[in-house]
Formats: sequence, structure tokens, C-alpha cells
Amino acid sequence: MTLKFLRHPFAVEAHFNHSLVLAYAVPKSDLASRLPPYLEVDSYDGTTGFLAAAFVDTRGLRPRGFPRCLGRDFVLAGYRIFVRYRDLRGRRLRGLYILRSETNSIGMQVLGSVFTEYKYHFVPLIFRTSPHTIEVYAPQRLEVIASISEPPEAVPLPEGSPFSSWKEARRFSGPLPFTFSYDPLRQEMLIVEGVRNQWHPRPVAVSKARVDALAELGFPQAQLANAFVVSDIPYMWRAGYVETPSVSKGREVIHATN
Repeated sequence: MTLKFLRHPFAVEAHFNHSLVLAYAVPKSDLASRLPPYLEVDSYDGTTGFLAAAFVDTRGLRPRGFPRCLGRDFVLAGYRIFVRYRDLRGRRLRGLYILRSETNSIGMQVLGSVFTEYKYHFVPLIFRTSPHTIEVYAPQRLEVIASISEPPEAVPLPEGSPFSSWKEARRFSGPLPFTFSYDPLRQEMLIVEGVRNQWHPRPVAVSKARVDALAELGFPQAQLANAFVVSDIPYMWRAGYVETPSVSKGREVIHATN
């Protein structure tokens, strides 16, 4: 059980060697049924939403301010829904709602379960790179192979993608600045902001994408819509903060429907 008083209590920093994000198109109604109140699907065309499968080769992850030599290296995977949220100051925030996180470290799984609400599971993830290829693998459940081409715009969109161009697709390239989780007992929204510089996603061509977690999460028919990679990026997560959306009078409550 997560210790609620320890939810994202301090900032964390790391270096992303590579972050590969695959966005899958899913009917908006299917995604909405998985969201708590106050979050809405960030839709592309009114009927289509997106689920991100992100795979990150992370170096030197540690509390902010600690020497890098005290950091640890992990492979991380995350499955998130692209969402919008109107905070108590009236801002419309774009972000991600967390469905599941994975790591190749049992220690990270334990610490992640204590200090975050990212729903960590241990999976023996392997992240391999060459000058033009990225491969992510986990025995009997995950195999993703992506190719980096020059120029990036020459990469074709995945077959069946709802986007007509990479410019359109980039809006759903992730990760977005905010992640959200909701405590229904306390009626609290926990918000964590990510901070990064020089974030320039590059389109990649995916030649293989076996991601069993999609079916496990209830989205077996998800359609690959885009794939982007960023490399050599410093990244930081600010300490989380909590809002109680129900205290705002006249606030619209968005209820998920089955």
C-alpha cells in the first residue's frame, strides 16, 4: 500500500539517454471510462484519444541536489492516457494519467511504490541502442524495434495512423509537462510537473511493436499512431502538490462513463 503522506515529497532529477514514446489511438469513450472525475481525454478529433507507451533509458536518477554519483540507472516503462485538467487557478493543463509503470529494478519498484503513485511493477526490461536502431525487450511480453532515419521527416507515419502529418502527430508525442493521479477517498488530485530543456522529438519508424501490457490494460485493439524519440536530455520532476477540485464552487465535474 502506498504511504499517502510520502507522495512525491521531493524533486527528482535524472538524465535520459533515450526516451522512446509510442502513441496509440483508442476511441475516446474507451479511455474516458478509465479516468477519475475532473480529468478528460485530450482528444484529437472529438472521437479519438491516445495512450502513450513510453520506454526510457534513465541514468543517475536521484533526489534533486544529490551528487550524480549517488544516482542509479534504470530502464523505465510507463503507460499513460493523454488528458486535460482545469486546475483551481483556472489553467487548462495538458498531461498524462497514469495507468501502470514498470522498471527493471526491484529497488526502484519498492521506492517508487513508497514515494510515488505511479503504480510500479517489476519487469526485466532491456534497452539496447545502435547508431540507427532502438530496441526495447522483456521476455515473453515486450519487443519494440524502432529505426532512426535522416532526415526524420522522411519516416512514414504508421499505417492506419489518424494523423495526416508528423506536425499533427507531434502534439501527442509525450511526455507532457504534468502527470495526474486521483485519490477518490480524499477527493484529491495529485499533480507532478516535469521540467526539461532542449526537447526535440524525432519521428522514428517502428518495425516491430509487441506490447502485451496494452491488452492487459484493456486496450487490445489500440492502433499505433506515432513514435518519437529524444536523446541526451536532463530531466527533473518537481515535488508533487495536491488540489481538492470539489472545493471549487460551480466547477464542472467530468464523470467517466462505461
